Amino acid sequence: MPDLPDFGFAPPPFDAASAIVQLKRALRDLKLAERGTGFELRGKRVAEVQLDGCAIAARTARKLALTPEWDKASLRNAAEQRKWLDELKKRLERWEREE
Repeated sequence: MPDLPDFGFAPPPFDAASAIVQLKRALRDLKLAERGTGFELRGKRVAEVQLDGCAIAARTARKLALTPEWDKASLRNAAEQRKWLDELKKRLERWEREE
C-alpha cells in the first residue's frame, strides 16, 4: 500500500496534564463523586485516574463493590481517553440496570 501524503499536518501532541482535567470534569458530569484520585458512585469506588509521566494511568472497577477488582489502562492519546470513558459509561449503565 503506498504511503499517503501527510500534507504537512501532524496531530497535536497529547498533553496529559490538560487531558486529565478534562477527564475529571467528564467523570463529575457523570454524577461521580471525586475523592482524591478516585471517583465514587454511591460510596463505592468505580474509577481512578492520575498522571503517569506523559500519559494518564486509569483504573476501572469490574463490578460495583466496596473492594473492586480493577482493569488498568494507560491513556496516551485522545482516542484512548475517549474509548476508556465510553467503556466506563457502558459499565455505569449496566450497574444501574442491575440494581
